[in-house]
Amino acid sequence: MRRFLVSLCCGLISLSATAELRHYRATLDDSSWQLTRSSRLGCELRHPIPAFGDAVFQAHSGKDHNLLFTLDMQIKPDKVTQAQLVSNAPPWRPGVPSRPIAQLTYHKYFNGEVPKNAAWAMLNELERGMQPTFYYQDWFSQQDQVAVGLSSVRFSQAFADFKQCVANLLPYDFEDIAYTILTYESGGEQLTPASKKQLMRLQEYVMHDPNLELVLVDGYTDSFGSRQSNLKLSQQRANSIKALLVQSGIRQERILTTGHGEKRHVAANNIERERAKNRRVVVRINR
Repeated sequence: MRRFLVSLCCGLISLSATAELRHYRATLDDSSWQLTRSSRLGCELRHPIPAFGDAVFQAHSGKDHNLLFTLDMQIKPDKVTQAQLVSNAPPWRPGVPSRPIAQLTYHKYFNGEVPKNAAWAMLNELERGMQPTFYYQDWFSQQDQVAVGLSSVRFSQAFADFKQCVANLLPYDFEDIAYTILTYESGGEQLTPASKKQLMRLQEYVMHDPNLELVLVDGYTDSFGSRQSNLKLSQQRANSIKALLVQSGIRQERILTTGHGEKRHVAANNIERERAKNRRVVVRINR
């Protein structure tokens, strides 16, 4: 059977003379980009690909710009498939060379994903007016190939909005605040300076996350004073944190407080430095 080659910059796809290269890409008229999520916790930029699915860029709050690209397919891979991601010039820019971006593996029954660095490279190429394109073998036809391209038409404004959203993401995520320990000055309800900052982070996060289901707030004291007064103080500490979380938008019925007094020490009580660790409120959040 006669064969021919389709060039992909630094690599070649081999096709038989009877093979088909099916191409999915939005046309000039139906190309669109939408910022479908914009909050301090996450940003999502979506591009519909007719008859195929959606191209989705997502970034989430945290210490790093943890960008992820997903090729959301209407029909998921039927087997593990190798794919090439290449940046191609659109037809109206003849002579502009293609660039390889990444070699990828599609897993059976899962959408295609592109890691952080390659995802940023895709955005850079789209900003240049290029068309990142995935090439892979059709998992239902061994001799046919599929090309799935992203159009850069109407990309610029949506990308500008996406970058602004990313710039406003919180520098911490749910894992950073899901288990929070707040410590107190001796003998009252005054938080230490470091814990005041931690509480502000906690309050800021819960204001933006509507998916919090249950918050457990446990108060503790050191062993100075009577057991009864310490039990009362630990409950007061827990209640004061609950009040602040309610102000931040959590419904009060979702917050359970418990005062444990001087029970459950995590450090010794005969040295001030250690005793300070026992004067605490522990906040645990479930989604």
